[in-house]
Amino acid sequence: MAQKGVQLDREAFSCSICMDLLKDPVTVPCGHSYCMNCIKSHWDKEDVKTIYSCPQCRQDFTPRPVLVKNTMLAVLVEELKKTGLQAAPADHCYAGSEDVACDVCTGRKLKAYKSCLQCLISFCEKHLQPHYDSPAYAKHKLVEPSKKLQENVCSRHDEVMKMFCRTDQQSICYLFSAAVERSEKQRELELLQQEVEAINGSADKTVGNSEKIFTELIRLMEKRRSDVKQQVRSQQQTEVSRVRELQEKLEQEITELKRKDAELEKLSHTEDHNQFLHDYPSLSPLSESTHSSSIKIRPLRFFEDVTAAVSEVRDKLQDVLREKWTNISQTVTESGFRTKDRQV
Repeated sequence: MAQKGVQLDREAFSCSICMDLLKDPVTVPCGHSYCMNCIKSHWDKEDVKTIYSCPQCRQDFTPRPVLVKNTMLAVLVEELKKTGLQAAPADHCYAGSEDVACDVCTGRKLKAYKSCLQCLISFCEKHLQPHYDSPAYAKHKLVEPSKKLQENVCSRHDEVMKMFCRTDQQSICYLFSAAVERSEKQRELELLQQEVEAINGSADKTVGNSEKIFTELIRLMEKRRSDVKQQVRSQQQTEVSRVRELQEKLEQEITELKRKDAELEKLSHTEDHNQFLHDYPSLSPLSESTHSSSIKIRPLRFFEDVTAAVSEVRDKLQDVLREKWTNISQTVTESGFRTKDRQV
């Protein structure tokens, strides 16, 4: 029974890092005590993070605490050494070449009792105790001792791989998962930008071609309008000239008839019949008269047939445009649907 009490005293004065009795004991702000060299070595490894923690309770300290030898504790340890009960752990407790060693032990390492997937190190039973005692370790996953803990660490992000990628059929960490998702989103964003550029390019090209085609149609219509106008004006001049020529000829004939009528009127007053017969043959002959069949009086609709023909062309063109415009509009709409389908 006395032996058990001494053993408890010995464990109370042991360093939880090296598992030996405290050497140059120091007490950190949280109240736990360690060998001066053990806690220095532990904190030297944490210099990169500039946050220093207690190996047992994991309480963080900033800045690095100044270590001062605990004189009273050192005296008690020396008294304990004098008891002669400073027995070392049994040989079977130390890690062999085939065993998983405790990563916290210094010097000769004890066998690991558990490995932590969060801490990524293995612990002997003594060094594992904080995982059971402190709430800070409540969510840590403990597994049987393993030498392959680093295989669970992402080589790129130095994080535990807790996720499985079905695409690549391998384990990944959450940072890698976020990077992959970000990369995929970036790729999708680039594809959407390419889609925008393609849409804009196609639309600009289509608008340009449409403008060119409609300009050609307008130019063609303007030319046909000019042709019809020119032909009508040309035919107008021809017809007017023909009518004017007939007018002049008829006016000349009317003048001759009036002159002939005057001569006959004068001759009719001759009382001497012999003289009448003598003078009549000497009257000037009339020029060849214009035959009435050569004068064609047309109704007042000289070019209305042309107007009807142009109207017919207009109506047919409107029908074609109305029919084709439906097809054009539907094609434009379907192009938009195809764009949406690709985006989805």
